[in-house]
Amino acid sequence: MKNASLALAFEEYSLPNGLHIILHHDPAVPVVAVEVMYHVGSKNELPGRTGLAHLFEHMMFKGSQNVPDGEHFRRLQAIGGYVNGSTNEDRTNYYQLVPAEYLDLALYLEADRMGYLLPALTLDKLDNQRDVVRNERRQSYENQPYGLAHETLLRALYPAVNPYHWPVIGSMEDLARATIDDVSRFFRTYYAPNNACLVVAGNFAPDAAHKSIARLFGPLPSGPPVVRPTIAPARNDGPRPVTLPDAVQLPRLYCAWHSDRWNTREDALMDVCTDILNAGKNSRLYRALVIEQQIAQSVVAYQHGLELAGRTVLQITPQPGHSLDEVHSSAVSIIDQFLDEGPTEHEIRKSVNMKKSHYVHGLAGMLQRADGLASCHTLGGSAGLLLAYLERFEGITPSEVRECAGRILKQPPVVLSVVPNGKGAA
Repeated sequence: MKNASLALAFEEYSLPNGLHIILHHDPAVPVVAVEVMYHVGSKNELPGRTGLAHLFEHMMFKGSQNVPDGEHFRRLQAIGGYVNGSTNEDRTNYYQLVPAEYLDLALYLEADRMGYLLPALTLDKLDNQRDVVRNERRQSYENQPYGLAHETLLRALYPAVNPYHWPVIGSMEDLARATIDDVSRFFRTYYAPNNACLVVAGNFAPDAAHKSIARLFGPLPSGPPVVRPTIAPARNDGPRPVTLPDAVQLPRLYCAWHSDRWNTREDALMDVCTDILNAGKNSRLYRALVIEQQIAQSVVAYQHGLELAGRTVLQITPQPGHSLDEVHSSAVSIIDQFLDEGPTEHEIRKSVNMKKSHYVHGLAGMLQRADGLASCHTLGGSAGLLLAYLERFEGITPSEVRECAGRILKQPPVVLSVVPNGKGAA
């Protein structure tokens, strides 16, 4: 694949307090997106103190010194804006899409909570949002079919000292014992300008944006230097079978392998590999297990690259009357054949073409562009990675995919069997 780089103009600079600014001017649209990304996620937590990063995603909407509780949402929704936030293992972001003339309002709201959240923080607010998150955990994990599978898989795949060992939402026990001091310390450490990136994308006057950003964010004090977590390469010494009884009708099989981190060549190669195994009805696993053998009702395979590590995951739900052993044995046979033969040129070309199409389509909106620029700067050290991201897929050969897949998929995996309550592992 040649000429994979994209053309997307942007300007970037940093304020004296360390806040990194990225401006993408597009006068062809009537809106502007504003995103603030903090370089903090669940991997910045410690055992026994998990869930704080996700809890803060909620706390940041509970009012700051000059913006009362609920006003951030109310003011932006009153002008037809869209506002939200999200947390993952590596970063937390807050974003809004507003009519172009309301850029200053969005900037003001973000600056006020970056600089002045703690004066408005109370125990009542903390308890309220703690309960909200704990209820969210109950709905999405404890009371959701297969809801605890992901958390169980992480615990088996990563050792307890690894910051990817726990889920983003944290544990009920850790959330219950989080104190005002814990929350305040977390905010002062990670929610400072020197640990944040501000992106403005859309229709705005660049000179006016420069002045507004300097006026609103410039006076905010820099925080302490952030100590980034480091991890040793994780590896399983042998197969790790795990059984999770659950309130489900059908069992489900998960297999997980350690792979490489985000934005590496190996990450790209395993993206292609998992496409070949399970992207579309003609993919190898789907065609064999679902269409030809009719022993599975669904198959999912994906590569998940994170900032410090990665994992390759396979998920299979068998058809009624077929066991986890049966689908596992068949999947292993198909993967072994793939590792022996390697992919075809056509399979690689199809995967890469899908990557190009999905990536370019995903940058159509201003929010998507803002998030892409923020993510590439925060996690990859350069917003320019957004334009060169597809270059990782250039020149991929069947032998390269085969060698990389063999290195990953021949490792002993974690094999998780989710079984209906009262039944043993298959």
